[in-house]
Amino acid sequence: MSNPPAQDSKVADAAVAAQRKIVHVDMDAFYASVEQRDHPEWRGRPLVVAWRGMRSVVCAASYEARVFGVRSAMPATRAERLCPDAIFTPPDFPRYRAVSAQIREIFRRYTDLVEPLSLDEAYLDVTHNKPGLPTATAVARQIRADIRDETQLNASAGVAPNKFLAKIASDWRKPDGLFVIQPHEIFDFLSPLPVRKLPGVGGATEKALAGLGITTVQQLREHPLAELHARFGKQGRRLFELARGIDERAVCPDQPRRSLSAETTFESDRTLSELAPALEDLAARVWRHVDVAEGQAHTVVLKLKTSEFRTITRSHTPAGPPASEAELAGIALALLARVELAPDTRYRLAGVGLSNFREADEEDAQPALF
Repeated sequence: MSNPPAQDSKVADAAVAAQRKIVHVDMDAFYASVEQRDHPEWRGRPLVVAWRGMRSVVCAASYEARVFGVRSAMPATRAERLCPDAIFTPPDFPRYRAVSAQIREIFRRYTDLVEPLSLDEAYLDVTHNKPGLPTATAVARQIRADIRDETQLNASAGVAPNKFLAKIASDWRKPDGLFVIQPHEIFDFLSPLPVRKLPGVGGATEKALAGLGITTVQQLREHPLAELHARFGKQGRRLFELARGIDERAVCPDQPRRSLSAETTFESDRTLSELAPALEDLAARVWRHVDVAEGQAHTVVLKLKTSEFRTITRSHTPAGPPASEAELAGIALALLARVELAPDTRYRLAGVGLSNFREADEEDAQPALF
């Protein structure tokens, strides 16, 4: 079967994408902005939300601190070196959760189809909005105004026909920005973007695509599905669709998170004995988001990728769910002992995850073994 003409394909893809109106709302430097709101003397000054200490990582950085290169998940000691005059304050997650709940109530004035991703961002399906505003853009504009009026915080928003485009759009004019991608603009918007902008394209996939002469979405779109599938398997179809602006995932309201994870690719490969600091930092990153999951996680997962791109996973389900960041880190470190590769094996990536989330009533329903 021959491929359809490019223009016909473009029209067909746009028709599929136009079925939904999606808004992605992302709070600007959320934790840091809450702190600056509640401490007027910190406004306009570089602020880092982090515990101090050798093993601490940055939870959030104000835009004033980002000018110096400070970023989330960076070791706090490095943030201090980059911006020695920054104000450091420990995170206050109960306060952030309260503000997040306030913002979600604003979302629900406009639609019941709200899918939170974390405390500071969410997808909204506003194909049909409650106030009857004429466009999704008008909805996004009003939501941002409500957030500003009621919380004194700024939010950026992206409006698009699907989730992955809306998420890209919300980052396009940060901070305090609004960007809209209309269905007929999808191809022109995506074409010049580097492939790393597509969800799921990490360093390894980007390198593999570059080996095929693909560095932009336009170049990716020119490769047939069969070729991408042969090289990347199931991910090949996903890349084929994303290059055409296709993302059929629906907004799933109030879906419990069934897994949480964080991973990092090292600048230079490490031995097993050198992984402990990275695993502790990854455990801290995962633990910061435990509040967005419903129920308790019963399984800890360790993921490693060798310099030869071999992936190894190890997991452990303790008698009770991990109760603290330190316990999560301890289990992840213990799992290193179950990696049985040669001692001189080097690793390019490490990850820590939580899975097997269960509600308390689910646990009660489990039959006794004895």
